[in-house]
Amino acid sequence: MFELDSALMADTVIIGDFPLCRLLLHCDANYPWFILVPRIADVTEIYHLSEQDQYQLIRESSLLAQTLVDVFSPDKVNIATLGNRVAQLHVHHIARYKTDGAWPDPIWGRLPAQEYTGKLLAARVDSVVNVLVGDDFTALHK
Repeated sequence: MFELDSALMADTVIIGDFPLCRLLLHCDANYPWFILVPRIADVTEIYHLSEQDQYQLIRESSLLAQTLVDVFSPDKVNIATLGNRVAQLHVHHIARYKTDGAWPDPIWGRLPAQEYTGKLLAARVDSVVNVLVGDDFTALHK
């Protein structure tokens, strides 16, 4: 049975579900930072997924990346699977700007996390959900 890793649960807000993945928003407001987590138990690497699920993950990742471009107009979208601290397979999607405080370096450990205000959180979630709804995506965030 799928359970979201406790570290991911602590650092994110659940946004919704694609057919394969749960979509999360990382709680660091410095960046539009979203995470896809396949809803399959005990998966730590992409190659652990069936071939069909690998294709579905790429489809959902591509859809999310295009949504980030459409909504946030970043200079670059960083997509990464690291898993050094959280073994559960999860794919980071981060909208990056040449003007952000970490550019051009990776974001990890570069800036202190910035908490979301209620308005910014709602705006960030709504802007993405409004684009995704109807593309095999179910919003769960209220």
